[in-house]
Amino acid sequence: MGSSELVLSVTDFVAVFNQTLEYAYPAVTVVGELANFRISKNRWVYFDLKDENASVKFFGTVYQLPGPLEDGLMVQVSGVPRLHPLYGFSITVQNIQPVGEGSLKRAAALLQTKLEAEGLFDDSRKRPVPYPPKRLGLITSGESAAYHDFVKIMQERWGGVDIQLADVQVQGEVAPGQVIAALNYFNMHEEPVDAIVITRGGGSAEDLAAFSTEQVTRAVAASRIPTIVAIGHEVDLSLAELAADQRASTPSNAAQLLVPDKQHVVKQLHATRTSLGTALQRSVSKGQTSVRMAAQSLSEAVKHYLATLQRDLALRQQILAALNPAMALNRGYAIVLQNGKSVRSVKQLKTGDTIDITLHDGTVRAEIT
Repeated sequence: MGSSELVLSVTDFVAVFNQTLEYAYPAVTVVGELANFRISKNRWVYFDLKDENASVKFFGTVYQLPGPLEDGLMVQVSGVPRLHPLYGFSITVQNIQPVGEGSLKRAAALLQTKLEAEGLFDDSRKRPVPYPPKRLGLITSGESAAYHDFVKIMQERWGGVDIQLADVQVQGEVAPGQVIAALNYFNMHEEPVDAIVITRGGGSAEDLAAFSTEQVTRAVAASRIPTIVAIGHEVDLSLAELAADQRASTPSNAAQLLVPDKQHVVKQLHATRTSLGTALQRSVSKGQTSVRMAAQSLSEAVKHYLATLQRDLALRQQILAALNPAMALNRGYAIVLQNGKSVRSVKQLKTGDTIDITLHDGTVRAEIT
């Protein structure tokens, strides 16, 4: 053994090796096929990545997982390589994402099945989105075409909506964390918005993958503020859209769902005004006709009532005339009074009494003999 040969203990070798790794490879990203995937104690994650010629061990926690995974998926893992004193070499996971359209679709299908079983996509959970909103939280890239299209359509259709932008990355490893942070910001803001819109334009399956991760999907479902999610083109469908209160097919469609078309509203108002004017004229005309008919009916009723009173009065006059003593006097009868009292029988009189006899044309005094 030469004097210049470096001899290390096992512990020292592990320490020196890790220092060398930390200097040369502080972080690595590896793509491969997922194998021997398992979760221990609902927290620790163990798996291998392999290709045709090699296999590497990985270790992490369930919090790094984008959703359910299974052996055979192609994934891209970022992490820190380390040599463990007892368990050997492995890479500690910092981020893991499926890659390739097939793996992305399979991973999304696994997650969709899991979340559907939890009821995360049920229609009963959906809330109405204010229409139109006064204040709106918009989560997207401020430099994207999706942002400019959305704002343009909003202004053209309605205008006056206060749009608060949360400028985030919409693809890549950091995208899910930034989207979740923006959702939390709007949900905890002192002046809450009426609704939250999450949107981005089209892209490949890998470009849109951030919006089908378990973390983002659960954050959308947990939002206290109603959400609209519009990801990609009309044919694209992310899990975040399924969890949202309302899904839009494109960024422009999200704007159309949120606010009415002011030109259409103006036309409706003009039509309503015309309709109300016509209805008012019809109502006034109908009212005038009703008043005329009521007046005519009332006039006829009054005339009938007066005629009835006149007939009744005439009848009463006839009765009074028949009962008038003057009428009897005209027929030759007379009224006999003694001391102002009516004499109805000869038995009331005796010889020498003085009586007053009233005829139709005057009164005479007589003495009984």
